Amino acid sequence: MTRTPTLADRIDQRVFDAVYSRSLVYNTCWEDPAVDRRALDIQAHDTLLVITSAGCNILDYALCAPARIIAVDANPRQTALLELKIAGIVALEFGDFFALFGRGQHDRIEEVYHGALRPRLSRFAQQFWDHRLHWFGQRSHEDSLYFYGLSGIVARGFRTYLRCRPQLRGAVERILDATSVPDQREIYDRDIAPTLWGPGMRWLLGRQITMSLLGVPHPQRREVQRQHPYGVPGFIRESIEYVFRELPIASNYFWSLYLRGSYTAACCPEYLRRANFAALKAGLVHRIEPVTATVTDVLQRTEHRFSKYVLLDHMDWMASYRPDALAEEWQAIIDRSSARARVIFRSANAHPAYLDALQIRRRGVTERLRHAVRFHPSLGRELTRDDRVHTYAGFHIGDLETA
Repeated sequence: MTRTPTLADRIDQRVFDAVYSRSLVYNTCWEDPAVDRRALDIQAHDTLLVITSAGCNILDYALCAPARIIAVDANPRQTALLELKIAGIVALEFGDFFALFGRGQHDRIEEVYHGALRPRLSRFAQQFWDHRLHWFGQRSHEDSLYFYGLSGIVARGFRTYLRCRPQLRGAVERILDATSVPDQREIYDRDIAPTLWGPGMRWLLGRQITMSLLGVPHPQRREVQRQHPYGVPGFIRESIEYVFRELPIASNYFWSLYLRGSYTAACCPEYLRRANFAALKAGLVHRIEPVTATVTDVLQRTEHRFSKYVLLDHMDWMASYRPDALAEEWQAIIDRSSARARVIFRSANAHPAYLDALQIRRRGVTERLRHAVRFHPSLGRELTRDDRVHTYAGFHIGDLETA
């Protein structure tokens, strides 16, 4: 499961750690909650443990009205973003809230922040946002929250690239306005693919610094390189071509956000729809508890039993650099799960080696993780076909038989 890191590995990891430890990495979630909901089947009695990321999907799951959601992230800046969204739901009317998190801009940000939002934030979140109100578009009409943070830097860079390639920019605008998948496919094949996938783009996507800005550490990049004959650039091209040639772009708010710089009323996460905002404001948002900590820390100090887990993709880098911590995390998951709990997570690998290598104790017996968790690979493949993000090789769904 592990290997001795090379000098290049160590440099790449230090770059990622340095960037991650000082920054908001994700200004929006990059996992599709629609397929998550189908995998999880969230019920009123459920208690969820979810890695926060940008908080969008936690608000989406809250609309299913579970009993409780513990939102955990080791990066306090991600917690600060979720806190700001929760404060906005509690304190603002829908128009102001959509301006902030739909358009990513607000022309009265100072007034709204200091008058309504700041008093509801933790001390760290206050200190973080006090110096970043300019993220909400005070510099130009094109500025937006979604061009800040690490992933926002990449989006801003691509938008600048499009300004330098007006023909490509026009093709991107046409595909965003397409009303059918066949129309998308024609625009992509004729006007986008021949221009986009040149040597410069392949070189850029092959650099670890680009991946670090997107929140992809070196172990994940290495997993993609192992599986795809054309490495990371080939995998990304394949993913993008599937999204734009096979899935309706009209409802794909993930990719359209970074191409437009904002959401629209018709193409946005569920929490940004007026009726859903009202449901969250009426009480569902209060079922969310943001926590800055590791998954293991939360599990080892809580009295809650969890029935659903959403663990994103963090196990990939833990398996390479902190395998002991990953084993400890899985043991804590087993120990704090209710009967027949379900866990979902994503991976750069369709068949992660750590599922066979890790050992945990269950019912007084030590066994391999894969034997302790009943996985559903066919369901994972089925849901992956509908995943609007489509950037992971593996979507893993498992049941924990702990009783």
